[in-house]
Amino acid sequence: MGIKNLKICLIAAIFFVLWGCSKSKQPTPVTPVPASLSFSALKVNGAYNGFNYQGVNNTPVIKVSFSAPLSHASVAGAISFNNKAGSGVTFSTSYLNNDSTVVITPTALQSITQYTLNISTALKSAAGGALQSAIAINLTTAVDTTNKFPLLTDNQLLDLVQKQTLKYFYDFGHPVSGLARERNTSGDIVTTGGSGFGIMALVAGANRQFITHAQALARLQTIVAFLLKAQTFHGAFPHWMNGATGAVVPFSTQDDGADLVETAYLMEGLLTARQYFNGAAAAETQLRTDINTLYNNVDWNWFTNGGQNVLFWHWSPNYGWSSNMQINGWDEALITYVMAASSTTHPITKGVYDNGWAGNGSMKNGNTYFNTVLPLGPAEGGPLFFAHYSFLGINPNGLSDTYASYDVQNKAHATINYNYCVANPAGHYGYGANCWGLTASDIESGYTASSPTNDVGTIAPTAAIASLPYTPAQSMQALRYFYYKLGDKTWGPYGFYDAFDLDNTWFASSDLAIDEGPIIDMIENYRSGLLWNLFMSCPEVKTGMKTLGFQSPNL
Repeated sequence: MGIKNLKICLIAAIFFVLWGCSKSKQPTPVTPVPASLSFSALKVNGAYNGFNYQGVNNTPVIKVSFSAPLSHASVAGAISFNNKAGSGVTFSTSYLNNDSTVVITPTALQSITQYTLNISTALKSAAGGALQSAIAINLTTAVDTTNKFPLLTDNQLLDLVQKQTLKYFYDFGHPVSGLARERNTSGDIVTTGGSGFGIMALVAGANRQFITHAQALARLQTIVAFLLKAQTFHGAFPHWMNGATGAVVPFSTQDDGADLVETAYLMEGLLTARQYFNGAAAAETQLRTDINTLYNNVDWNWFTNGGQNVLFWHWSPNYGWSSNMQINGWDEALITYVMAASSTTHPITKGVYDNGWAGNGSMKNGNTYFNTVLPLGPAEGGPLFFAHYSFLGINPNGLSDTYASYDVQNKAHATINYNYCVANPAGHYGYGANCWGLTASDIESGYTASSPTNDVGTIAPTAAIASLPYTPAQSMQALRYFYYKLGDKTWGPYGFYDAFDLDNTWFASSDLAIDEGPIIDMIENYRSGLLWNLFMSCPEVKTGMKTLGFQSPNL
């Protein structure tokens, strides 16, 4: 064999070896992985606002777009639409943009209800790619603005609200004591301060003939007879009592004795009733005598805790003064100092008022909030019950002392509260000129004293309605809205329920004595001044308030 042929054979051999090796080591074919699916756009009724939408209509059109066409077969299992309680909502789907946009349309949502549209990672593209991250879209539907009840004149509406609210104190009053239950679920627990507000409600109700004079008198006789036998501490009553036995029910561990502020609210009501039931018959004469006994039994001066120039809120037979809670202004407790100074048996001196309540002027504010100067109290006014509880009886009109003009104070407080809600800096759904009022009330998770500096999104009808004497136009506007527009959710057997939160579509089912009482009582003061006139006619009150340095045409 020649050299040339040898080379050819050698090259051929090498070729076949290499060909055999490459054939035995071919790579395993790889199946292509579909590209993952990602979210790209969202519109609810044609607008994008992140993933939270409020004030949505009941048939919104929701368009969710993705990076690739969708697998229709995966949509049903990947999309769910539920309300806050977890119940499913019926919806239809359609497609746009070459199937990369799914259009979700619920059949019919309910007004003022929270819904969540969830799209899980089970959603796939037409090519089989899975959604990278789940999506949750939160929607809150709008208030149904149709009227829930027939239209009334404003006077008819005020009559209705007062009459319905009176039922809490008269129809639902404790069957043994006649006192006001703390709330509509309290059983035998009655509230001292709320009962004082309720006594004034009975007077207003009798005067408007919602109940008869005789019915109101009989209920007051029951109440007073019970109070004369109930457990007291240096004449002062506890915050809560058992309405059947009169025994103290502890409000908290160390609050198991006297509550001087609650006692003052009770006496505010009792003295008002004493002035109303002024007949010469034996029943009314005895009622007045018994009310005087209850008032005169309170050793107001003893609550200076050894002669300090301040009143103390609590005293406990088990813990003494350990709660150490002084009654300092400005808050809801002005009436306590007025009642204490007005006592003919155990009065306090002006020094206790000036040093203890007024802090020698430290309760002054003077700052401007929402273009309104606030004379007294905390920033932006605090909760509105500051302007209500003491002033169910004390008439602020024309009332002044060294520290403030009290009609100016209360009007400023209510106006600031209103303007804060209209401005709505926290962005709560529903706040505005129709829907305002921050005060102490139930909230979805418990109870709080709402105010511009503690705004959790909860509106309490008592706040705006009880401010009628201060902001009549704004308060009446709110009252109409609560009744006509929200009344299917806010109106119950005892008038307005305690509170609501449109952000979270929560509506209380509770009634609280301390919130119901100011509604009927302050409506009455707005309409007739009845309760103001009665309380301010008390000779002791005239003397006591003058002693403290108050000036008023009503003194």
